[in-house]
Amino acid sequence: MTLQERHLWYCYLSKHRFHWQRQRVISGFIVDFYCHAAKLVIEIDGKQHYTEQGIAYDTERTKVLEGYGLKVLRYTNKQLAYDFQAVCLDIERNLLQ
Repeated sequence: MTLQERHLWYCYLSKHRFHWQRQRVISGFIVDFYCHAAKLVIEIDGKQHYTEQGIAYDTERTKVLEGYGLKVLRYTNKQLAYDFQAVCLDIERNLLQ
């Protein structure tokens, strides 16, 4: 896990009332975090996700995951570093939907 993924895991998701899995394989893709009960995937995006190839890969991957009825939330490393509380609030909001 990256530093930002570790921060989200140890400071929030590992203690969450919903059960979360990290580095879960779904349809050949490794997702950063997955909550089966909420059908929610969380992806933490570093700079490699903003290349042309990275954007195309993420778009296809998201379509496949959404085809299984999953919702994919994406956050940047920067969001986790500088606005951690807002990320946590957004995750909560999406868990309630």
